[in-house]
Amino acid sequence: MEKPTAGEKRVKHYSSAQSILLVGDGDFSFSLALATAFGSGANLVATSLDTYGALKIKYHHAESNIMELKRLGARVLHGVDVKTMRLHTDLKNRRFDRVVFNFPHAGFRGREYEVHMINSHRELVSSFFSNARHLLGRHGEVHVSHKTGHPYDSWDLGGLASESSLLLIEKVGFHKEDYPGYHQKKGDGVNCNKPFKLDPCCTFKFQISEA
Repeated sequence: MEKPTAGEKRVKHYSSAQSILLVGDGDFSFSLALATAFGSGANLVATSLDTYGALKIKYHHAESNIMELKRLGARVLHGVDVKTMRLHTDLKNRRFDRVVFNFPHAGFRGREYEVHMINSHRELVSSFFSNARHLLGRHGEVHVSHKTGHPYDSWDLGGLASESSLLLIEKVGFHKEDYPGYHQKKGDGVNCNKPFKLDPCCTFKFQISEA
């Protein structure tokens, strides 16, 4: 890990000196965890697929989290689809040091081990990678935190990333306690506001391949 510069604050893989795009953040608690640790959200663009109205219904703390993020200076965007985000008016001309998607999920339409569910998840992540690479600045990284083991390994994140010229550079354990205030949410169905089991899980880091 690089030594922080004067005034820079770090949280695990992230720094107040980085321009960070966060997508699919559920109730925005991960974004808020970073902004709180940094003492500012000025370097963050936090986004959701859901509209603001839908978020208030789905998550008990979404409204207060978003208000606090904005107070800390973060940019908050709604209706951002990771499948098309490189064309989004507020994103297409920006480049980020980090693009972060924690625990991507295409929705609960069957058992996680069923082939159609795995294919649905893979299609989502593949589309995310193809969009994210266009939003990366020089030496930027795409981070995906993801469960490991069966059936999650069959998503083959490395293979999907390589299709968008992204190379896996590191895989490290994800630990919720590194991000005080973060609360993972299911995000879909009647239990959308409830947490899901995290362990075992890792953060996969990718960079644009030089090859």
